[in-house]
Formats: sequence, structure tokens, C-alpha cells
Amino acid sequence: QVQLVESGGGLVQAGESLRLSCSTSGSIFNFNRMTWYRQAPGKERELVAVMPRIGSGNVVESVKGRFTISRDNAKNTMYLQMNNLKPEDTAVYLCNGVREDVTGHLIDHWGKGTLVTVSS
Repeated sequence: QVQLVESGGGLVQAGESLRLSCSTSGSIFNFNRMTWYRQAPGKERELVAVMPRIGSGNVVESVKGRFTISRDNAKNTMYLQMNNLKPEDTAVYLCNGVREDVTGHLIDHWGKGTLVTVSS
């Protein structure tokens, strides 16, 4: 069974940093694409960063310059480095991976999320 497990969340003050991890069961190369989303209380889920199977990833404009997405292929883990955190970054951060099933269909897989709380 495919599993994605996030970690690294916590309570920090504005201006501090956190690094989130998303560990995959099996090879990270099995995923066509991996993505970080976040969902703040009372708000819709929003895209934060995308990592393709091959090549480097990108973050959305709203966090550019503060967040960086990366991965360690040997550890089958994707990261989200978050610097200069702001209270508006407070959310549950979720890891998503898209991979093909045995019939070739693309299936979404989700982790349970990790909570990031930024105090002012």
C-alpha cells in the first residue's frame, strides 16, 4: 500500500524556519509528481509547491523567496524548507503524490498532514 508520511511541523514564531518532510513507501521515482498543499482553518486547500519526477521543483509565487522544495532520492523523501515564516503560513501541510496503478490510471495519494502554527 502506498504511504506518504509528513513530519516536521510545529509551533514557531514569526521569522523562524521549519523544514517539512514527506517520506514515501517505495521509490520516490514511482510518483509522476509530488506536491505540497496547505489548508488553513476555514479556507480551501491551496497549492504550495510541485516536484516533478525528473528535474527541480517550483513553489507558488506567494511563497517564492521564502519556501524551497527539494528531495533526497536516496531517502525517498521530499522536503519543504520554509524560512521567514509568517502567521498567514499557519495551516496543515499535506503531501500529495500521483502515480500510476497497475492498470495505468493516475491515482492521487495523500499523507495525513503536519500542522504548522506561526505565532506573531
